[in-house]
Amino acid sequence: MSFITTQDGTQIYYKDWGKGQPIVFSHGWPLSADDWDGQMLYFLQQGYRVIAHDRRGHGRSSQTSTGHDMDHYADDLAALTEALNLERAIHVGHSTGGGEVARYIGRHGSKRVAKAVLVSAVPPLMVKTPGNPGGLPIDVFDGIRAAVASNRPQFYKDLTLPFYGFNRPGAKVSEGIREHWWLQGMMGSIQAHYEGVKAFSETDFTEDLKKIDVPTLVMHGDDDQIVPIADSGLLSAKIIKGAQLKVYPGFPHGMCATNPEQINPDLLAFFKA
Repeated sequence: MSFITTQDGTQIYYKDWGKGQPIVFSHGWPLSADDWDGQMLYFLQQGYRVIAHDRRGHGRSSQTSTGHDMDHYADDLAALTEALNLERAIHVGHSTGGGEVARYIGRHGSKRVAKAVLVSAVPPLMVKTPGNPGGLPIDVFDGIRAAVASNRPQFYKDLTLPFYGFNRPGAKVSEGIREHWWLQGMMGSIQAHYEGVKAFSETDFTEDLKKIDVPTLVMHGDDDQIVPIADSGLLSAKIIKGAQLKVYPGFPHGMCATNPEQINPDLLAFFKA
């Protein structure tokens, strides 16, 4: 397996397939690089070099006890792009991974970046505050932490239903997709997942979004039950200079897995534009 070692000794696992312009995928909480299987194979076949890593404490990366915050996530991503000497990379982040991409550009600049895509992403800020009245109450995230701590396996199984919109009337449920999500989640560290809730919910990415100076696509389903669109994608698209916004009627949070036949060609069109 392929790893890089960060400055604090954390081993970050990554996949690196193909040749051509690199696409770097950043996954959501509490998953792994495997969540991008449907995109990595597609874009590999389109002639791109595709790269995805497991965030620290997730998947096959080190279950370190420290650094479960957005600054470390972004620095780990920077370490990966530098180790692989990536140039003109397209960065695609889903959910928490969208925050990782925004913080990466905010902290490290865009000298290695050609384009960015935020898919169902957590920026600019998930939690409700006086300055962010449309956010979700802190009680929601306290509840997630309590569920992770008390019965993580059952919570993760239950979470797959709203994550993919499988709880909607008439939804065609894929047990394979649900099990794939659960297996990825259970590979990771419970500590990393517990502490990661604060990272994805309480990090304010507003200033990072303002620093993004490459062509950016914001993609969000309007039936996202995990990261509601009104206080995320719609706001991010306004903050990022020149961003394109693509809203998918009825699509869930995990739309890359449930609707790849539409998401993948839309990504390809943006990459080629």
